[in-house]
Amino acid sequence: MPEQITVTGVPPARRSSWYFDLRMLFAMLPTIMLFPLCASAQQTTAAQQDQSVRINQIQVIGTHNSYHTGIAPSERKLIEEKNPKAMRALDYAHAPLGDQLSGGVRQLEIDVYADTKGGRYAHPEIVKKVAEAGLPPDPDFDPTHEMDKPGFKVMHVLGVDQRSSCHTLMLCLTTIRAWSQQNPRHLPIFILIETKQGRPGRPPVANGPEPFTSATFDALDAEIRSVFSPQEMITPDQVRGSYGTLLDAVRASGHEAMGAAKKAGGWPTIAEARGKVIFLMDQRPVEAIYTEGHPSLRGRVIFTNAVPGAPDAAFTEENDGTKEEIDALARQGYLIRTRTDDGTEEARTNDHTRANNALASGAQMLSTDYPPSEPAKWTGFFVGFPHGLIARCNPVTAPSGCVDSLLEPASTK
Repeated sequence: MPEQITVTGVPPARRSSWYFDLRMLFAMLPTIMLFPLCASAQQTTAAQQDQSVRINQIQVIGTHNSYHTGIAPSERKLIEEKNPKAMRALDYAHAPLGDQLSGGVRQLEIDVYADTKGGRYAHPEIVKKVAEAGLPPDPDFDPTHEMDKPGFKVMHVLGVDQRSSCHTLMLCLTTIRAWSQQNPRHLPIFILIETKQGRPGRPPVANGPEPFTSATFDALDAEIRSVFSPQEMITPDQVRGSYGTLLDAVRASGHEAMGAAKKAGGWPTIAEARGKVIFLMDQRPVEAIYTEGHPSLRGRVIFTNAVPGAPDAAFTEENDGTKEEIDALARQGYLIRTRTDDGTEEARTNDHTRANNALASGAQMLSTDYPPSEPAKWTGFFVGFPHGLIARCNPVTAPSGCVDSLLEPASTK
C-alpha cells in the first residue's frame, strides 16, 4: 500500500477529488518557479505605466550650473578679498556631467557664450589679477586649449569664474550623449541652456561676450543637431504636432480628456521619451530673437522660457514662484523648473523650507546645487526624493495609480 497523505482541514470527501489533486499539485510546485512570474508582472506594470504617464506628469532632481567645478585656491583668495559676498555665493562645485547623471540627476543646466572665431575667452582676467597680487598660480583652467577653438563656450562669469568640467558646448553634449547611449532606458534628460551675453538693448562691451542674434541661434541649433539626432530629442515640432500652437498642444496635455480621438502632439509619454533629451531655454529676454521667423518655435530645437499664454509657451521657469502659482501652471500642462536653494545660503544653515515647498509643488524640475550625490560640505544639506528615488510621480499632475518605483530603477541599463 502506498503511503497515504493526510491533510488537516480538508474534508475527506474532497481529498480524492480532482479539486484536491489540483490543489496538491500547485502546493508542491517549486517556489522558485513563481519568481519569473512576479518579475514578468512587474515589467508589464512598468510598461503599461510608461504608456499612460507623460513627461509633464513626473518630477526629477536637477542641478544649477551643472558644469561648474568651483573656484581655484588663489582665485578664491582674491575674490574673497574683493567681494566676500560673491565668493560665498560661488562656493559650490559639481562632478562631471556623466557622474551627475549616474547619481540620479535628470536635469542639467549649461551656460553658453558665443565664440565665432575662437579664443575670445581663452585668457580670463582673474589669472592676470592673481599674478599681479603675487599669489601662487592656480592650475591651468584650460590645459587642452579647448577655449581656442571656434564654437560655443561653457562657463559661469566671464573673466572671473570660468572653470568648467566641459569648456565647450560640444564637449558637454557629447558627454551627455555618451552616457545616454550607455543607459538607453533612462527617463528624458532635461537640458537647460542659458545664453550669456550683454544686457538686452545695450551695445556690446569691448572684449565682452558676443551678442546672440537670430544667426547665432541658428548656429546654436545646428551645434545641438550635430550631436543629437532627431530620434534622440524631444523637439517643439514634435510636441506641437497637428495643433496650431505649442500652447494648444501643452494645454491638451494638461487634461485627462486626451483619448484616442486627440490630435497628434502634446507632451510624449514616458514610453516615447525614454533615452531622449529635451532642450529648454533658461532665460526670457532672448525669446523674441529665437522665435523670429519661427512662429510657435517651428523648426527650432529649444523650448523657450516663455510667458504663460504666449503661442510658444510650453515651458516656463518659476524659480521664486509660490506653490499655488506653480501648481496652477502645472495643471495647464506646462513644464516648469524651480529652484530649491540659491547662493549656498540654505546649504549653510540646512534650511529645507524652500526645498520642501518645491518638492510639494507641481514643478517637474527641481534645481539644486546639492543633489543627493553632492551634499553640502557644511551641513550635509541635499535635495532628493525619499528612498533614493531617481524620479517620482508628480504630486500635482500624475494620474492616479502612478507608481514612483516604476519610473526608473537604480540601474538604467
